[in-house]
Amino acid sequence: MLLVLLLLAVAAPVFAQKPFDVDALLQLARVSDPQVSPDGRTVAFTVQTVDVAANKKPSNIYLVPVAGGDPFRITHAGAVNERPRWSPDSREIAFISDRSGSSQVWLMNADGTNARQITFLATEAGGVLYSPDGKSLVFTSEVYPECGAGDGCNKQRLDAEKDSKVQARLYKSLLYRHWTRWQSARRSHLMVVPVEGGEIADLTPGNRDVPPFSLGGPDDYAISPDSGEVCFTAISDDQPASSTNTDLYVVPIAGGEAKKITTNPGADNSPAYSPDGKYLAWRAQVRPAYESDRWRLMMLERASGKATPLTDGVDRWVTDFTWAPDSTRLFFTVEDRGRQVLQMVPVTGGGARTIVSAASTVDEVRVTPDGKTLVYTQQTGSRPNEIFAAQGGGSERPLTHFNDALLAECQLPALEEFWVEAADQARIHSFLIKPPGFQPDHKYPVLFLIHGGPQGAWGQSWTYRWNAQVFAAAGFVVVMPNPRGSTGYGQKFIDEINGDWGGKPYEDILAVADYVARQPYVNADKMAAAGASYGGYMIDWILGHTSRFKALVSHAGVYDLRSEFGETEELWFPLWEFHGAPWDNPELYASLSPSTYAKAFRTPTLVTGGELDFRVPYGQGLQLFTALQLQKIPSKLLVFPDEGHWIGKPQNTALWYHTVLDWVNEWTNKPPAPAPAPEAQPAPKP
Repeated sequence: MLLVLLLLAVAAPVFAQKPFDVDALLQLARVSDPQVSPDGRTVAFTVQTVDVAANKKPSNIYLVPVAGGDPFRITHAGAVNERPRWSPDSREIAFISDRSGSSQVWLMNADGTNARQITFLATEAGGVLYSPDGKSLVFTSEVYPECGAGDGCNKQRLDAEKDSKVQARLYKSLLYRHWTRWQSARRSHLMVVPVEGGEIADLTPGNRDVPPFSLGGPDDYAISPDSGEVCFTAISDDQPASSTNTDLYVVPIAGGEAKKITTNPGADNSPAYSPDGKYLAWRAQVRPAYESDRWRLMMLERASGKATPLTDGVDRWVTDFTWAPDSTRLFFTVEDRGRQVLQMVPVTGGGARTIVSAASTVDEVRVTPDGKTLVYTQQTGSRPNEIFAAQGGGSERPLTHFNDALLAECQLPALEEFWVEAADQARIHSFLIKPPGFQPDHKYPVLFLIHGGPQGAWGQSWTYRWNAQVFAAAGFVVVMPNPRGSTGYGQKFIDEINGDWGGKPYEDILAVADYVARQPYVNADKMAAAGASYGGYMIDWILGHTSRFKALVSHAGVYDLRSEFGETEELWFPLWEFHGAPWDNPELYASLSPSTYAKAFRTPTLVTGGELDFRVPYGQGLQLFTALQLQKIPSKLLVFPDEGHWIGKPQNTALWYHTVLDWVNEWTNKPPAPAPAPEAQPAPKP
């Protein structure tokens, strides 16, 4: 028995779970884009990994049987292999690869053999689609409008720009830069090429981007089931910097004049044809110039031209959707109270019903051709994306396990949730993660994470940028509130932040802080807060309105609304949120600017940002840091010259996490300052 105990004592450290730190975060495989083969047997998908030493994120394509089995990798050359799209006979896969030195369209057999390059464009290629008749490939390329599909012309222009000694930019309209890029003379166009290669045609000529810029989500173009036409989204307004109006257009796949088929003054995006070709579905917002209006699911009967809203009874945003193989139903995902669930609605009308609902985020849903199996990605706050399948009304089963081994080595506590009542009796939902090895009789420091948007939300989902598990592993109780403006709680809850950025949301966060401070395991004297974008704005607002937090972190935060308006790019956003431009509504801009309250700043603050951030230009952070330094408030500035609104490069990510944790630890683990001595009182007069 003594020998056994000794062996156990020696072996115990081997099996001990380790904290989930940023190094572990960067070891995870990132699974996405499942595509079911037309024969219903196989799922193709993309896996991105992280090469920290090379500071890159290579991606490759894998296959896994729908019935279950071990995934296997089918691409090996190049650093980027992504966007697998099946041929109609399931024998080939079109994909995007950089293996020849630039991003181009490639074809390979379904087992990965016989890979061959289809495009050889100087302007490169992306976003490939396989036509249903198997004859054509539709893809995107950024070309000079005057050149169109003429590669020789495009190459000549590219070489001239590269070799020019003058790199100045000259503009005569707005939206001259966007997110991380200055607008060049090139525009994104949809192209078509025969599957066997050959002459390329430009389907969307002209001086506009098709599809428009997007941060992700469903494609904004689709091919009809008969392969006769392409439907695409394009910006309809002459002033895209202040408008969210996009419309749907159709163009023959053989080329020709495009025809507009929607007239909604808001946004019309994400077209998808029904398999029988009778209908076209898409997502729409009805309020023009409001990017956070409710996303609804719409359907057009192609023969009659009749448009029908399908989800007016669902007070949630439709985030993605797919058709049932028999064209009688649409499956769609909605964000709901910190989850993303799958619902279904019949094309004949009637109420939507929930199909898949759990404490998770379900996304990228696909249906097998026989209609019997759903394939989708799923993630939670303690587990990154993997691919799952669910058959009929049965339970789901995972098809991939890329991260199981690594996660088994680490402690990743489950997200807990709670509700509090705000000052006006509104119910505010929040998530909370306790540190690994949590001991209820111990008092822990707290880190509040304030989400961006402001029309966004924390939920049962995984993130690589503000990963709550990494912060919890550093010893913090991590709190993630969803105040007014958060998505997933109804459109009224979202709209209540309009024109009130520092009002109800701030009070909501303080109500959550009051609740957390009362918990027996919380050290209420050691609370910190951090946030990005609107979350950074709220950190800057907190700076001027309360000293209850011991340390703050402001990343890409809006500091001065007036100067932000003059240097940001998506002007529809402040025009809606603050009811006009600064010269239209100067009082509101002044009252809601954190800069107005700089004289009240007291809390030690770390300021971070990227020089390529055109959404919230990094000058906002410089102004904040200047105000802190001139008032001798402990502060640091971390700026990344090669990052935009988000920190994405692997080594930069590691530095950012370490810097943030070092800063918050420095101020929350300090012993409390001694109470100031009472001021001397004058002796009473006799």
